[in-house]
Amino acid sequence: MIRLRRLAKIVRVVGKYRLDELLDKDNLPFTVRAALAPAVLFGKAKNKANRGERLRLALEELGPIFIKFGQLLSTRPDLVPSDICTELTQLQDNVAPFSSAVFKANIETALEGSVDDLFQSFEPEPLASASVAQVHAAVLADGRKVVIKSVRPGIEKTIRKDIALLYTLARLLAKYSEDGRRLRPVEVIADYEMVILDELNLQSEGANASLLRHNFEQSSLLNVPEIYWPYSNEKVLVMERIYGIPVTNMVDLETAGVDMKLLAERGVEIFFTQVFEHNFFHADMHPGNIFVDASKPKSPNYIAIDCAIMGSLSSDDQFYLARNLLAIFKRDYRQVAELHIRSGWVPSDTPVNEFTGAIRSVCEPIFERPLSEISLGHMLISLFTTARRFNMEVQPSLVLLQKTLLNIEGLGRQMYPQLDLWATAQPFLDKWLKDRYSPKSIFKQFKRHVPDWLEHLPQIPPLVFQALQNMQTPETSAPSSEKTPVAEDTSKLSKLLNRLGAALVGIGVGIGFSNWSESMSQLPGNSLVMVSVGLLLLLLR
Repeated sequence: MIRLRRLAKIVRVVGKYRLDELLDKDNLPFTVRAALAPAVLFGKAKNKANRGERLRLALEELGPIFIKFGQLLSTRPDLVPSDICTELTQLQDNVAPFSSAVFKANIETALEGSVDDLFQSFEPEPLASASVAQVHAAVLADGRKVVIKSVRPGIEKTIRKDIALLYTLARLLAKYSEDGRRLRPVEVIADYEMVILDELNLQSEGANASLLRHNFEQSSLLNVPEIYWPYSNEKVLVMERIYGIPVTNMVDLETAGVDMKLLAERGVEIFFTQVFEHNFFHADMHPGNIFVDASKPKSPNYIAIDCAIMGSLSSDDQFYLARNLLAIFKRDYRQVAELHIRSGWVPSDTPVNEFTGAIRSVCEPIFERPLSEISLGHMLISLFTTARRFNMEVQPSLVLLQKTLLNIEGLGRQMYPQLDLWATAQPFLDKWLKDRYSPKSIFKQFKRHVPDWLEHLPQIPPLVFQALQNMQTPETSAPSSEKTPVAEDTSKLSKLLNRLGAALVGIGVGIGFSNWSESMSQLPGNSLVMVSVGLLLLLLR
């Protein structure tokens, strides 16, 4: 019943703002046209607001999940008409605020004290009001300037209602649509549910911010405000107040003399550093969360806030993503096809030649244009459409990454329209893959796993003993062409003993590694490579 009421509200809002006029109704399925019929019949016949304002107001009225969607659209001027894109930028930090009295009550309940006692001063007017939380400025008792963040009252209930409705729609899509099964909508909604509910836990956001700050501690590319933990918990977050120019304020950035080309390229470098080196990336990088420190205009750095939504990838996803991007950069479409099949992103029986041809037909016309004019967003959309023929599935673990990449490209192109995303990314990915298989990296992984091997070492003798016991009861007869259980056990035991010997040698080397690592660092490059190969052969026997 709750879901039906929420669905009814969505239909009512669509009619109220006549959003049906934004759709090409002639190409919509009959079921969608039927759902929009009430909007057409009972919606306002005339609305003086332009289409961008109507869409923004509708998203605001529908709540945080829809606002988040609008925030993503606002960073894609190459995909969204300029009048709509300009209007949606107001969703980034301009959502209607809730009362200062309620905010103060939230703070006092969470911190178990009076605002007047906890802070030297408190500003009743909010600095920013976003879809999920609100921020006010304050000064601590020791004089440090801070900002206080608190979640909107009642927002969790609204979010859960929307998630329940989205689950219903996702299940219908998965059940009745061939595309729906390929897109795995239920898994995508489950992933998004976890992300957006985590956003309500401000302690989790603070922990994310602390780690991101630590990752870039030795870098001049990105700064993250410090979290003041004695004043922070799940309901309230108090952090260092930062001063910077909003990343979309082009007038102030140009007035400050900021090198816009360098700034755009550094944004791309930050993204790839987070994804591949740290494997921990800010996944909500809309313009309302990004500022620029222009104190050194010829060497500007970014300031990131709102670390509620972060992402990470598995080692396999990192590897296949890097190799896919490099293969696309090099126009090696067959490798792109093979990597998709090998990774399981498309079925294993997909015809490689046919899939290669389809990828080539999408990418090659795009690459005939200057690289600085190529939109990765358009390429992804084209590839996504083409992939329907090959039953490509959406990978839920990559949804946040895809969204973040779209945000980064949108921001970069707003700052510097000639941004060559490819020229910035390719050298980084080449270096990352080279470093991944360097002797130093191999030894690092080896040392990391030695404790696990040592932990399981005592379990090996009982396994050998059990295998020997099983061999003592031979089967009487078996066809000569088939292996008897005894033969199978013998073969397994032989392999086990071989692996055991190799593992013992490897573990011995690992134990001694820490003692002669200093001398190892002085070995010639070829010797180091030979030792690395030798260890790998032992471990893979």
